Amino acid sequence: MRIKRGVPYLCQMEILAHLPDPPAQRLAIQVKPAAERALRRQHPWIFEEAITKQNAEGVAGSLAIIFDRKKDKFLTAGLYDPHSPIRIKALQFGQPARIDALWFSGKIEQAYERRKPLLETDTNSYRFLYGENDGLPGLVADVYDQVLVLKLYSFIWLPYLKMVLPPLLRLSECTTVVLRLSRNLQARPDLCHGLSDGQVIHGTLEKEEILFREHGLLFSANVVKGHKTGYFLDHRHNRKRIGELAKEKTVLDVFAYAGGFSVHALAGGATAVTSLDISAQALEMAAQNVALNHLGGRHRTLTGDAFEQMEQLSKTGQRFDIVIVDPPSFAKQRSEREKALQAYRQLATLAAGIVAPKGLLLLASCSSRITAPEFFEAVLEVLDNHPRQFRESGRTYHDTDHPIGFPEGAYLKAIYLEAQQ
Repeated sequence: MRIKRGVPYLCQMEILAHLPDPPAQRLAIQVKPAAERALRRQHPWIFEEAITKQNAEGVAGSLAIIFDRKKDKFLTAGLYDPHSPIRIKALQFGQPARIDALWFSGKIEQAYERRKPLLETDTNSYRFLYGENDGLPGLVADVYDQVLVLKLYSFIWLPYLKMVLPPLLRLSECTTVVLRLSRNLQARPDLCHGLSDGQVIHGTLEKEEILFREHGLLFSANVVKGHKTGYFLDHRHNRKRIGELAKEKTVLDVFAYAGGFSVHALAGGATAVTSLDISAQALEMAAQNVALNHLGGRHRTLTGDAFEQMEQLSKTGQRFDIVIVDPPSFAKQRSEREKALQAYRQLATLAAGIVAPKGLLLLASCSSRITAPEFFEAVLEVLDNHPRQFRESGRTYHDTDHPIGFPEGAYLKAIYLEAQQ
């Protein structure tokens, strides 16, 4: 079955042909001193309110050249986005450059080089492009076996798809491209030039679920309807580590989603694994991923609110040798920060009560609004005052295919804690 997503398959090449070319207009921009300082540190965002002078109105994808206010010399080049408060996404810093197909190819090749160590493992799923952190703001590309999933977070990329796709396909050796659009793009179909979320824009897609390997284990990703691009790749290194520690252990995987930690734990020799999530559909995926790998050990799923279920497990005296708590983002806005920190404190308290003596607790946060020091401090503050003693044994951040290129790109942090009794 070919996934047509509303556009006849025979028109796939015409889809790209009918996209707009990069706007010919060039914008000359000046910004406030604070914004200039940020650009000299190669921060990729220029907000609307930071612009002090602009020679013309731009359209999505217009090349904007930012000039130094005092010397009137080149400072930065970026793409103009009239539909976002981040008005310019910066591409080139310090020295002028021709932003063309060759320039994009060079950026994509640099990104691929960063992923080579990961690709030497038994893994064929990875984040090829990580937006701002790879110098291409608002553009994400994930690979699942031979399927490339391209996710756009800004309208600026529509005129440049014809430039970025060839090097992505050449280096990844993918045969199919699925386009995913962020919610802000989906809300404006009139600006998407006939493109839609989940559309196949290159090759064929026999089915929505793609099987891929992660350190030798099989998983499935729905690349058309799944969260983000179909799976969460960023915890790969932590999942592998849990597998290495799980032999003959009992494991509780809280906020399990599709069972990434659960599968690795069972593959590592865990005797029993419980996957806990509020979504029954997610737990079905977890069970399917376990079944794909024909693993030993018992696997059960537990559907319900994580806070309530952990409290119930504590009351009934259940204990686990390894407890993993990897919640979704609790702070999508600055106003939610304190509420998020309180949620992390509560989770740490609940999890500490169900870790077996000499057991291991892994707590993680993917809230970009909460910095790593804030998260670690909140967790350690709770555990320092807990009746049981815990010893920190490690901290981790992003896997190699999620490099950090600017402060806001650092969202993932995790801490390993050992129960001392």
